[in-house]
Amino acid sequence: MRKRVAIIAPGYAWLPGEPGTSRFSFLANFLSENGCEVDLIGSTFQHFKKAPRDIEQLKRLNLPYHLIFIPEPGYRKNVDLKRVYSNYIITRNTMKYLNKYRERYDIIYCVIPPNILSAKVGCWCRKNNIPFIVDVEDLWPEAMKMLVKIPLLSNILLMPYWWDAEKAYYYADGVVGTSDEYTLRAFKRKKKNIPHATVYVGTELDIFDRGVEKYVNEFPKVSGEFRVTYAGSIGASYDIRTLIDAAKILWECGRKDIRFYILGTGSLKEEMESYAKIQECGNVIFLGYVDYEKMAAFLAQSDVLINSYIKNAAQSIVTKIGDYLAAGKPMINTLASMEFMEKVEREKFGINIKAEDKEELVRAILELRDNPDWCKVMGQNARRIAEAQFDRKAGYQKILDMVNSLA
Repeated sequence: MRKRVAIIAPGYAWLPGEPGTSRFSFLANFLSENGCEVDLIGSTFQHFKKAPRDIEQLKRLNLPYHLIFIPEPGYRKNVDLKRVYSNYIITRNTMKYLNKYRERYDIIYCVIPPNILSAKVGCWCRKNNIPFIVDVEDLWPEAMKMLVKIPLLSNILLMPYWWDAEKAYYYADGVVGTSDEYTLRAFKRKKKNIPHATVYVGTELDIFDRGVEKYVNEFPKVSGEFRVTYAGSIGASYDIRTLIDAAKILWECGRKDIRFYILGTGSLKEEMESYAKIQECGNVIFLGYVDYEKMAAFLAQSDVLINSYIKNAAQSIVTKIGDYLAAGKPMINTLASMEFMEKVEREKFGINIKAEDKEELVRAILELRDNPDWCKVMGQNARRIAEAQFDRKAGYQKILDMVNSLA
């Protein structure tokens, strides 16, 4: 008998044809191909675009799993009271759906955050004797502390997020995390030994490679160009300002061969574009959102990739890492995640530097620029790690095994 699985991922369930990470649509497809009957429960609101979804168009997709869209009012900013309200509403509507279809599922697989949603779903699963797996995509409120820095008051404001996180982990029968740090967070107070696995967001290497082959000729370099690329969100946690500052130093030093490309969008994109214009950097180019396969080709045509974060950012091994490694290029990392910094050092696919330090970033770029053999070895290491650890087809087997053991 086919196991009936609900994947609840309202803010993360980006679907074919939509921008954003495809972790959960890939998982839904993967489980469906391996003997499960899957409902992917998403939202009527598309988190990446901050706009309502085209539900009718998505319903016409020929998918091996079912799509369920839960009504959500939406919000305009990642950090916004409207987002808090939106999370509350989609949690309420999701619980209405689960109560209506109480007998439909053998197991529930639910993303955290939003914490309130996973806490409520976990409690419902316990009451209904349905196995509950929580997938840790981000740490709330840990990640919020850098935004709410008011002594004592910030702890009071964020306390509900702590409570909901602890409830979600308490009710969990299995835990999946996108890094070891995220996986182990569930056991900070939960002493019970339950199935758990770290499964990187990863990448579909065949699709990545197909994009490189298909579009690589669309992004030729000018003669002698050394291409430094950042791809990802342009928001509060991501340090684009220091990239621009470093670019200005190099521009003023006459190193016009070194050009910075910024792929992506986000809440601070316009502000960063304005900042670059004020700095009069002719070597900083914003390309905006780029379709996945074209992004893959651009990464492969770059010389150095930058994982650029502000100080005290709470992220760990983030979505873009799989794509960066797949490109087979050296990486400069400013994210102060001990787990990831140790991985960079151990696997030798890049170098770690301090966050928000423009002089150190300049030195790192020049060092790589002047050592092509070193870059080649780092790039080879990166691709090897992508194939061994970040290829979804291998990594997501751990999730399938957990579903089969708990359902």
